[in-house]
Amino acid sequence: MRRDSIFYRLFQLYPALLFELLPEPPDNAESYRFDSVAVKEPRFEIDGVILPPEGKPGTVFFVEVQFQKDERLYERVLAESALYFYRNRERFRDWRSVIIYPSRSMEQSDLYPHLRLLDSGLFYRVFLDELGDIQQLPIWVAAMVLTTVSKAEAPDVAKDLLRRLEEPEHTAERRGIINIITTIISYRFDQISWQEVEEMLDISFKETRVYREIAAEATAQGIAQGEASIITRLLGKRFGELSDEMRASIFDLPVADLEKLSEVLLDFDTVSEVESWIKRETGTAKK
Repeated sequence: MRRDSIFYRLFQLYPALLFELLPEPPDNAESYRFDSVAVKEPRFEIDGVILPPEGKPGTVFFVEVQFQKDERLYERVLAESALYFYRNRERFRDWRSVIIYPSRSMEQSDLYPHLRLLDSGLFYRVFLDELGDIQQLPIWVAAMVLTTVSKAEAPDVAKDLLRRLEEPEHTAERRGIINIITTIISYRFDQISWQEVEEMLDISFKETRVYREIAAEATAQGIAQGEASIITRLLGKRFGELSDEMRASIFDLPVADLEKLSEVLLDFDTVSEVESWIKRETGTAKK
């Protein structure tokens, strides 16, 4: 299961989620944004960074999701974070690193060199299995914990979370959460098809409120334009902003292909897979 990509997608949809895990969130938590960055010389790829608003120096938060044991994790995270902060010192006032584990068993064994650092507040450790009853957690945090429950429990837990989305307070976030929950279930069961996810969760995606709300906004555009609008918005929610070329290729599809594409959206892991599917269906793939 590709948990990293799911977690970083969560932070992309809702950057302030990170601060629901921390004891002292910044005052402007809702203004932070998610990014992934690279630091050259030496080359470091930092997958998760929660950045303060542009032009307002604040604290930058580095996020690491760790579901496998890494006996040099803290050394690497410290080096990456410190170097990025050094290279961007004028942009930020302070920095913190947040490590998210499924449980303490995934933490590296030799903590001795880092004990003072871990106690300093510079590093926060989050153990998902210690956050409490998943049904009592905020909906976004509960979605994170869903990645850790057993396969036997996952469908029922997911159904309960989907039912919670019908509550009025979750209206604004409903679209992103439905996408995340169905994606998690797909990954937990070795990327089963969209139809199998629907059967497992007792839902029909086209009957969910997220689909109906988007469809209602597209009714005036005609069948093909409306279907293309729905698909591009759903893909955008899952993978981020689509390129102009990708959007154009979707809007050029006939109704029959758009309907096929709408049935397999959750089977894709990357935008490249969507592009390959379009080329294959339209006969434009290189022979």
